[in-house]
Amino acid sequence: MPNPVIERFPENPILTPADVPPSRPGMVVEMVLNPGAFRFQGRTGLLLRVAERPEVDDNHVSALMYDPSSEGGLRVMTVRKDAPGLKHGDPRGFEYKGRYYLTTMSHLRLAWSDDTTHFTVEPHPAMQAANDHEAYGIEDCRVEYVDTKYWLAYALSSENGVGVGMASTDDWKTYERHGIIFSPHNKDAAFFPEKIGGYYWAFHRPSGIGLGGNNIWLARSPDMLHWGAHRRLVAARPGRWDGERIGAGAAPIKTPRGWLSIYHGADATGRYCLGALLLDLNDPARVLARSETPLLEPEAGCERRGFYGNCVFTNGHVLDGDTVTLYYGASDSVVCGARASINALLASL
Repeated sequence: MPNPVIERFPENPILTPADVPPSRPGMVVEMVLNPGAFRFQGRTGLLLRVAERPEVDDNHVSALMYDPSSEGGLRVMTVRKDAPGLKHGDPRGFEYKGRYYLTTMSHLRLAWSDDTTHFTVEPHPAMQAANDHEAYGIEDCRVEYVDTKYWLAYALSSENGVGVGMASTDDWKTYERHGIIFSPHNKDAAFFPEKIGGYYWAFHRPSGIGLGGNNIWLARSPDMLHWGAHRRLVAARPGRWDGERIGAGAAPIKTPRGWLSIYHGADATGRYCLGALLLDLNDPARVLARSETPLLEPEAGCERRGFYGNCVFTNGHVLDGDTVTLYYGASDSVVCGARASINALLASL
C-alpha cells in the first residue's frame, strides 16, 4: 500500500525521454532521470541526467565516449554482436577486448517550471563530458546553494572508475569546474546548505569490494575544495529494505529537531526505495533516528518497469515551508514527483 506520508504527483511521470530533444543528430534519448533540483529567480529548476545512445541496428552494440580529437568532442564505437572478444547482454554496458564500455552516455540538462510540476527542457546540454575523467559521461547531480553560488556535485565516469566531480555557477549559463573532490570509486555526494562548527560538510559514498560495503560517509572542508575528516555515518542493514547498499539523496533539510536527510537503499534483489535519517544539528556525525520501513517504494507502473525496474531514486528537492517536493527517477527511465510534510517525515522516524 502507498505510504500516506508521501503523496505522488497525479501527473507522474512528469518527464519522459520523449520530452527531451537529442543533443545532436544520430542520438537517441534512452533515459531521463535523477535530477538535482533548485530555485532560481522564482522558478524551479531541474538539472536532469539525460542518457543517450547512438542509433544502431539489432546486430550491433555501441558506445559513446569523450574524445577531443573527434568532431564535437565525442566518438561513437560500434561493434558487431558476433565480434571476437565481445561480451554483452547487460543493457547497461559490454566488455570488448578486455575493456568495459557503457551503452549510454549521460550529460546534464536543465528544465524549468513556474508551478513545480510542468517543466520545459532546454534543447542543449548544460554540462557534458569535458575531460578524460568524464570520458563515459556525467550524471546524478546534486545541487545546493551555499554562500553566494550554486554548487554541483556529480558522478563522473571513465575507464578509471566512477568518482565525484564538482562545479559551481551563479547564473545557470556558465559553469566553473573544480575537478575531482572524491576519487574513484565514489558517488552520491551531497553538500549541506550551511557551515557547521566552522566547516562545510558533505555526504559521499565510497564503495568497497569485499570489505567495506556501500555505505553513507561524511566529510568536511574548510573551503569547499579540500575534503577530509572522513567517517562512516550509517551502514546498510543486511536482510532489510536497505540491506545491500545505501546512498545520500539531496542536501539535508534543516529542522528544529535536526538535519533531515532522505536517502536511497537497495535490498539483496536490487530493489531501490527511499527512507530518511535525522542528524544532530551541531554534530552531523551523530545519528538521532532512521526509517524502519521505506517512505517511498516502487509501486506505480513506471517505478516497477523500465530500464532498471523496481527503482525509485532521488537526488533533488525544493522546499516550501513545511512541504518538501521530491523529484525522483523511476526505473532509471523517467522523472516523477512527490510531496510530503516535513513534520510528517520527522514523525515517521
